[in-house]
Amino acid sequence: MARQGNIKISSENMMPIIKKWLYSDKDIFLREIIANGIDAVTKHAKLVSMGEAAAPEGEYCVKVSVDKKAKTLTVEDNGIGMTEDEVEKYITQIAFSGANDFLEKYQKTNGDGIIGHFGLGFYSAYMVSSSVEIITKSYQGAPAVRWSSDGESTYEIDEADRDTPGTKVIMHILPEEKEFLDEGTIRTLIKKYCSFMPYNIYLGFKGDGKDEPLNDTTPLYMRAPKDCTDEDYKKFYTDTFMDYNEPVFWVHLNMDYPFNVKGILYFPKVMNKVELERGKVKLYCNQVFIADNIKEVIPEFLMLLNGVIDCPDIPLNVSRSFLQNDKQVQKIAKHITKKVADKLNALYKNDREKYEACWEDIANFIKYGCIKDDDFYKKVDGIIIYKDINGMYVSLKDAIGGEEETEEPAGTAETSETAETESETADDGEEESKKTPKTVYYVSDIEQQAQYVKMFRDAGISAICCDNYIDPHFINYIEYKMPGRVKFMRIDSDVDSSLKDDGVAEDSVLCEIFKTGIDDERVTIKTEALKNIKMPAVINVDEYMRRYSEMGRFYGMSEGDLNLTMIVNTANPQVAKIKDLPEDKQKFTVRHIYMLALMAFKKLSPQEIDDFMDDELALLDEYSK
Repeated sequence: MARQGNIKISSENMMPIIKKWLYSDKDIFLREIIANGIDAVTKHAKLVSMGEAAAPEGEYCVKVSVDKKAKTLTVEDNGIGMTEDEVEKYITQIAFSGANDFLEKYQKTNGDGIIGHFGLGFYSAYMVSSSVEIITKSYQGAPAVRWSSDGESTYEIDEADRDTPGTKVIMHILPEEKEFLDEGTIRTLIKKYCSFMPYNIYLGFKGDGKDEPLNDTTPLYMRAPKDCTDEDYKKFYTDTFMDYNEPVFWVHLNMDYPFNVKGILYFPKVMNKVELERGKVKLYCNQVFIADNIKEVIPEFLMLLNGVIDCPDIPLNVSRSFLQNDKQVQKIAKHITKKVADKLNALYKNDREKYEACWEDIANFIKYGCIKDDDFYKKVDGIIIYKDINGMYVSLKDAIGGEEETEEPAGTAETSETAETESETADDGEEESKKTPKTVYYVSDIEQQAQYVKMFRDAGISAICCDNYIDPHFINYIEYKMPGRVKFMRIDSDVDSSLKDDGVAEDSVLCEIFKTGIDDERVTIKTEALKNIKMPAVINVDEYMRRYSEMGRFYGMSEGDLNLTMIVNTANPQVAKIKDLPEDKQKFTVRHIYMLALMAFKKLSPQEIDDFMDDELALLDEYSK
């Protein structure tokens, strides 16, 4: 005869907390119920291996089925099962020490088994169910038990009809949650949350030999790297992320010490050079999906990648969606960062050709990682490269003139760092006054700045191409990291001394002619004898004023007008004749030279284009007379 009892909750307000607040997404309930089934199977398999239980007739598995007519969703396993006493202990007793103690306890507890410790995963079923039944039989041979409850304060328990060990959870789905009676929806959720669980999961199992599991019980990341081929990695990437563009390369994490971390991080092909798209790093715990892009375990800059990380050591709270504030987590994150940096360094040193071939795809990731994570910068600062204006790659350290850092012997890093700090402190005032920062010229748009590039090439002066949107931020970062050692100057911000003929005095008369002809207070006129005699004039703008203006534009502020410096080339034949021209032709020629220099410097505004066309038409009229 059936008997009734009260669910032992220390507070009558506990069930609403569990049903409405504990889980942020309703569909997590399916992960919890299936994960419980996988846990039961795992325990049973362990007992069999120890000789303490008999193996099942068929394979270990979890079967999921939908009955639209009965409005039920069922999850069944052939695992360890439960006795009546165990049902009473693990299902009906929630939060032994009361609601407040419970909430405090799950926030502070860490270590393995926290979900099972509270037994809350099962109650996630009530987020979508009006009532739930459990039919279970223990491997110990006790009678099968049926338990049912509507999720309020009472339950019913009696004997059931089941011959083999295992547990069946029958969820009576609420009318407003009928989407969970759709096989397509359930299939999608199993693929999302249970893709790599260690035992087969079937949907609508028929037993005719044609059933296909929805999960991969031995995912690639669980294998040793030596057992994986390039094709295996590419297929796993496509199947997991539905991205049919081959990844550039990958990092296989396979650590047992000091942390148990396994996974694969993929560097995706960059389809748009301007955008730095956010990737998706899936976090698992013992092959159970936790969430995407959990920042506590996966550093922010690594989230630009696609990948899978499985870490049984992470201390989860009861909802499995958030992590405890734990130093262990921070150490794991640092260790993952180190492994990625090690892979990049190994590729740079052992296969420079491949490294350069994929640099365009990984450059933004590395630069962003340096800006966001100082430890990462220290590990990769020697492998940051740039293409120069001649199309050859050069390391940033070579461009700056720094020496490659040598690896310190084990155990000496702290002592060396301390000594270096003390030395720098002692000589700070004296050394800073002696330093002359190395000027590194760069190009932000090699086509727009082609005239300047030609000047540099002809003079044999090097410049690097900083044409990604992250580069302005990155060069600011490098200057900050190397105070007094380097300054970056865009190729149109200054005329290097090697581009000039020394000893040529300023031509004050020519300066005045150009000031009068241009008549713009934003333009400062200077004269120089440039080695490139074909170029009548170049326009420069102060590097730091331009950066300030660009920063304002980036934050949505008005860009404002920049003050320009026009360098008139006294070595140019046309410029040399200007002083002998009549005043009207002087002004016309000055305007023409100014507009040519302006076009080489930037894209003209609509008004500037109109003015230039008026000047050109006036010139045509003059020649047609």
